[in-house]
Amino acid sequence: MTTRQVQVERLSVISSKPFQQVVAALEKAIGHPDMNGFTKSVTAAKTYDELEKIVHAATGPSELMEFTRMDLGEVLRKGSGAAARQSLRFIVGNPVTMSQMVQPVPDAGSYAPVTILIDERPDGVHLSYDRMASFLAPYGSPEALKVAMDLDSKVERLLAAAAR
Repeated sequence: MTTRQVQVERLSVISSKPFQQVVAALEKAIGHPDMNGFTKSVTAAKTYDELEKIVHAATGPSELMEFTRMDLGEVLRKGSGAAARQSLRFIVGNPVTMSQMVQPVPDAGSYAPVTILIDERPDGVHLSYDRMASFLAPYGSPEALKVAMDLDSKVERLLAAAAR
């Protein structure tokens, strides 16, 4: 059994916009494929080029797609009632990007796709993201780190745009 220390960098952007407007802006920038159809298409792809075309068609302007979301606020409302804060966890990514990180660093598959948390707090709507480069830095792969840094830039631009 081995243990690796990973120090995570968390980025948070705070928006003064209403929660639903922030969520709508994020949703507009990411793809929302039918995951059953997407999975079938990926499985049927014969080449990496075919896979890239399928992924490109599934992603939004941010080059990211939604895999799933979890309404954490729904659970909070069960205990606290309608006044509970809203909170959504989006699982987003790009399978091509993931493969470029997992090839040199297999453990990258534990971190991709990534999580974006959007939640209401007293000071505004927070959009939070744990930087992929911080997860992968301890593995010492310049190739994976370069891809991770590019992914971080895409997610950070997405969060900044959704917050405006």
